[in-house]
Amino acid sequence: MIRALAIVLALVTLGACSAPPPSTGDEVQRLATEIRSLGPDIDPEEADRAARIAYSYTAQLVQEYEITDPPLIHNAKVNKGLRPRGLCWHWAEDIERRLKQENFQTLDLHRAIANADNPFRIDHSTAIISRKGETMYDGVVLDPWRYGGVLFWSPLVEDTKYEWVPREVVLQKRQVEQYGELLPYVGG
Repeated sequence: MIRALAIVLALVTLGACSAPPPSTGDEVQRLATEIRSLGPDIDPEEADRAARIAYSYTAQLVQEYEITDPPLIHNAKVNKGLRPRGLCWHWAEDIERRLKQENFQTLDLHRAIANADNPFRIDHSTAIISRKGETMYDGVVLDPWRYGGVLFWSPLVEDTKYEWVPREVVLQKRQVEQYGELLPYVGG
């Protein structure tokens, strides 16, 4: 009985840690405004479209991934084969892929990983949208995993929960650690 109570308490605690921030106002419009603020040469229509897609595609993925639990519980279900997708890197990969289909002329997309060097925390992946030609550090984090299918977004510099590193930097470092050298890229 005590063990069952401890498990329930742990699940409730994990769920409480994953509660989304309260929704205020028109979130799509707020995100579009944030994207437009990345620079005077951002096409307002592209910013609006990117914001709409980020929210609508997140909602679509919630259904496709069968999200019914907080992120860490859902991760366990994916890892056990009980859910098709929904790990943070799935969200990042799918959001990035969908937004790239738009062929934005004034916006760029990036991928980042946090906690790669932290043995006490799991890696966390995200997509980032920036002004064309800028680095991810000047962009806006698009993170639908963090709150279990509720899109979190923030300018990267204001996202103090994670220390984001470019995905390619993390993957190159891991390759050197595993193989002792950076292997040549072969692929499409």
